[in-house]
Amino acid sequence: MITAIVLIKADVSRIPQVAEAVADIEGVSEVYSVTGRTDLIAMVRVKEHEQLSNVVAEKLRSVDGITDTETHIAYRAYSKVDLEATFDLGLD
Repeated sequence: MITAIVLIKADVSRIPQVAEAVADIEGVSEVYSVTGRTDLIAMVRVKEHEQLSNVVAEKLRSVDGITDTETHIAYRAYSKVDLEATFDLGLD
């Protein structure tokens, strides 16, 4: 499983609409409204890099109201929760 954390800056007047549109994108597991320099954080979980490219470079860029993104790809998870099992849909 490939996990990416996408920091999203959005038009302030459209943050709720942007969050909902981002949450509807296949591969986006969660969207958080946050404080600080970033308006939203999207967690993207996909099986292949090509899918990640599709979500970040194509789908997110088409959401009206997003003004900037910054993507961080996770290479190791430290957690007491088994994230793989949590997001495993049984699909191969």
